[in-house]
Amino acid sequence: QVQLVESGGGLVQAGGSLRLSCAASARTFISYDMGWFRQAPGKEREFVASINYSGGNTDYADTVKGRFTISRDNAKNTVYLQMNSLKPEDTAVYYCAAPPPYQRATARRGEYSSWGQGTQVTVSS
Repeated sequence: QVQLVESGGGLVQAGGSLRLSCAASARTFISYDMGWFRQAPGKEREFVASINYSGGNTDYADTVKGRFTISRDNAKNTVYLQMNSLKPEDTAVYYCAAPPPYQRATARRGEYSSWGQGTQVTVSS
């Protein structure tokens, strides 16, 4: 497993932006596809975005497509989630996650084996 630590959450007004970061401990970070999930109070954890090991392929949930951008810097062992045009319904705890090495990241939560502790994002109306 890889250790993951998220940062960058906070309180923002609707229409604003935040950038989340996820630092990974793995010496072979490039072996891992990565994903972001979120969980709102009383709801199940849901897929937000994923990125492959090289950064060349990304995928997004329909609810964030066009507003959020996932990226990675393999030299810094870090994956990012740039969130623009935030809405109150984006309020949730955001989690960084990784499947086992060399396994493709998908939208299926059960395929991820490593999770960060989460960072709170609150969007006020």
